[in-house]
Amino acid sequence: MVEAQRSVAEELDRIAPVIEPLGQRFAEAGEELALVGGPVRDAMLGRHHTDLDLTTSARPEVTERLLRGWADAVWDIGRAFGTIGCRKGDYQIEITTYRSEAYDRDSRKPAVDFGDTLAGDLGRRDFTVNAMAVRVPGRTFEDPYRGVVDLAERVLRTPGTPEDSFSDDPLRMMRAARFAAQLGFAVDDGVVAAMTAMAERITIVSAERVRDELVKLVCAPYPRRGLALLVETGLAAHVLPELPALALERDEHHRHKDVYEHTLTVLEQTIDLEPRLPGGGPDFVARFAALMHDVGKPRTRRFVGDGTVTFHHHDVVGAKMTRKRMKALRFGNEVTDQVASLVELHLRFHGYGDGEWTDSAVRRYVRDAGDQLERLHVLTRADCTTRNRRKAERLRRTYDELEARIAHLSEQEELDAMRPDLDGHQIMELLGIPAGRDVGEAYRFLLELRLEHGPLGEERATEELRRWWASRT
Repeated sequence: MVEAQRSVAEELDRIAPVIEPLGQRFAEAGEELALVGGPVRDAMLGRHHTDLDLTTSARPEVTERLLRGWADAVWDIGRAFGTIGCRKGDYQIEITTYRSEAYDRDSRKPAVDFGDTLAGDLGRRDFTVNAMAVRVPGRTFEDPYRGVVDLAERVLRTPGTPEDSFSDDPLRMMRAARFAAQLGFAVDDGVVAAMTAMAERITIVSAERVRDELVKLVCAPYPRRGLALLVETGLAAHVLPELPALALERDEHHRHKDVYEHTLTVLEQTIDLEPRLPGGGPDFVARFAALMHDVGKPRTRRFVGDGTVTFHHHDVVGAKMTRKRMKALRFGNEVTDQVASLVELHLRFHGYGDGEWTDSAVRRYVRDAGDQLERLHVLTRADCTTRNRRKAERLRRTYDELEARIAHLSEQEELDAMRPDLDGHQIMELLGIPAGRDVGEAYRFLLELRLEHGPLGEERATEELRRWWASRT
């Protein structure tokens, strides 16, 4: 407790040049202002913020007027919810009027009512660790729901009953899983029970809000905690049903591994390998591809006569399922294409065997992976969860060899560019044809030659093109 108080004091000293003058400005106008929620919680955990959340007695129009002339920039995109945002130096600040909000039973949007007291505002917040505030100026600490105790005990509880909290905003059930993943906290048994009983209510929340929480959960330090909670409570059945479906019933002879546990292990191993990626992580595309890479298995599982089980084409089926789920969650086309491509390609390496791929096969592997090659390296390596050390080491060495061959060919051939030796203008000039379908077919013919044989040079490419064109006429 003493350490938490010290951390808060240090953080308040750090941000004092911003919040103290701002608090004084509101006080002189007869309004209350308090730092609230995540910044207070994280200050106690020794984490620093440049994004600050504050709450106030002032109505939005008053807040906006008080910020004008003080902030470097002001925006009111959240005005309907009582929030005015601004920038001051390196700080992004959001100030929200005291409020209470609740969903109508069938509504996707909260009905917002402004409140009059800080205590009332804190009471409508999602969890006690987010229901602490520091008044400014003056730095009076407010903790009516003993959030500091729950923070010390690393547990998530709601200020009131979880049933009331989740009725007010069902997305808070997703946030419980997200905070478990971000903070590594346990979730109170009563909260888990309410999530389980009310899981279906998440369906009234917009797909975009669910998506945003899912992205934060997947990119958190401990995503397995949050995902397991979603599955345990039944929330995953509504927001990501492909995940609980991976918990295939084991047959009595244990002829296949637990796909659900395997998937979570692949996710964790992907996280361990993220330093290999540009930026070093967290990388949502790589993590979500790990989460979805085997979702096609339940639909493709077949038991065969010799006592084995197969999942033929689960990569292709899984890619289609991934696209469908990400579309339902309103992900953009680019990130959907990236994840689905990785799911579809995740088995390709296993055709490499003991390194018998030709150079042309290696080129095709690189071409098909495109700009996802580095993520494909990570996913393929992470997908090895065998406990057989000898087998795991053999797979690692084989993939090391494949990466080395890719690097060697790239250095020799500028593999990343992967273009034919002649461009479209040269094709039209040599064949005497206008732009159109024939030019495209000729280009693809030359690209196949490039993939099969490597760089041909302009002279040989010209000969091959003329021979191909003659054979068509």
